[in-house]
Amino acid sequence: MVEHQQQQQIKRVPRARGFYVRMKLLSTTKNGGRLVPQLEKKGFFYRYCKWVLWLSLSLYFFSSFLISNHNEQQNKPTTSLSTTHFSTFASRALFESAAINNTTQQGALFDGLKIYVYDLPPKYNTDWLKNERCSTHLFASEVAIHRTLLTSDALTVDPYEADFFFVPVYVSCNFSTINGFPAIGHARSLIASAIDYVRVEYPFWDRSHGADHVFVAAHDFASCFHTMEDVAISDGIPGFLKNSIVLQTFGVKHHHPCQEVENVVIPPYVSPGKVRATLEKSPITGRRDIFAFFRGKMEVHPKNISGRFYSKRVRTELWRKYNGDRRFYLQRHRFAGYQSEIARSKFCLCPLGWAPWSPRLVESVALGCVPVIIADGIRLPFDDVVPWAEISVNVAEKDVGKLAEILEHVAATNLTSIQKNLRDPRVRGALLFSDRVQEGDATWNVLSALTAKLARSHRRSRVSSQ
Repeated sequence: MVEHQQQQQIKRVPRARGFYVRMKLLSTTKNGGRLVPQLEKKGFFYRYCKWVLWLSLSLYFFSSFLISNHNEQQNKPTTSLSTTHFSTFASRALFESAAINNTTQQGALFDGLKIYVYDLPPKYNTDWLKNERCSTHLFASEVAIHRTLLTSDALTVDPYEADFFFVPVYVSCNFSTINGFPAIGHARSLIASAIDYVRVEYPFWDRSHGADHVFVAAHDFASCFHTMEDVAISDGIPGFLKNSIVLQTFGVKHHHPCQEVENVVIPPYVSPGKVRATLEKSPITGRRDIFAFFRGKMEVHPKNISGRFYSKRVRTELWRKYNGDRRFYLQRHRFAGYQSEIARSKFCLCPLGWAPWSPRLVESVALGCVPVIIADGIRLPFDDVVPWAEISVNVAEKDVGKLAEILEHVAATNLTSIQKNLRDPRVRGALLFSDRVQEGDATWNVLSALTAKLARSHRRSRVSSQ
């Protein structure tokens, strides 16, 4: 069903238009050209014959219309992905208008990039959407990218003209009944099963050994599929993914086994709707009465889990050093409206958790708060597009005890300049996944990154060799 909806939204076949015929029978005599004088003499019989003839012709044209329309519908590819799962899709008129405006730009910028989205059984993706959190939590980029690709100009319904093949498997929506966090212990088996399905149903995986296939792994340590780094490293990336392209939130500048795959570092998911709602109440140029802000998990006494300390003790040090410091607004408990606190803050602390990255990176930038990144060696999303050095402050993990002095220095020197850079809507929009691809947004940057990898396209390499 995916291709059916895609073609309905992207390549609408013009439908035959209904019409009616208005007729008037003229009865004539030989003198005046009348051919049926008897009908005039018998008015009732004449009207009856005219009515029967009119009805017969109307039925004929109506049945022709139905047959024509039915044939058009039969010729359309079918898809299994119901629009009820993706209620945020814009109306057809809005989409077609946007497509017209973006077609030329995308075609030029993305070198004619074409992506085929596999139509997998719903157990791999849309069945998980029964839980509303699946499309809104921090790992939901796997849903957002699937959603926007289905309405992108880069989409093709002909797999033989595709440069890349997107495999839509949602592995982050299996929420633990104990703590509510995503449990990804099933990820390897679910993705392996999806690949087996693709290999049986389509010929494209085996011809390139998966090199032109794209997956999303928006988890702590990406396609190593584990929260604890040492276990993730020990397990490594499963062999069936090592030859493919992975869109992942994890990235570091040094060698790491969990990024030993062709990859693109993408931002974690933050709802653009929530950001808009927050900015409506607290404009980005509004008053910022909080100097430094953090809300999240901070262990007073860090838990030693088999030798592993959460956040490498950075968050514990933050709490011990600055709890009670009037310049710092630190909170350890969850609050649904915490984005309003970000919108009131000058600096937003973004320390590592189990992994280096954090959704606070995106929320801070989107809401105009200077992100203070405390995660050594982190690779930031879309670093070839987003001017991270001009919109953020980096603090080494070992220097967290000097954080107050560092931020005071920034506030006294170039805070105004950094805030001005953050107000650029292009910077803020680059990290958000829109409902539809918009120029410069997160999915746009994913497409741009894939364009740079077109050498992996089996179709392109075959054409160039001819």
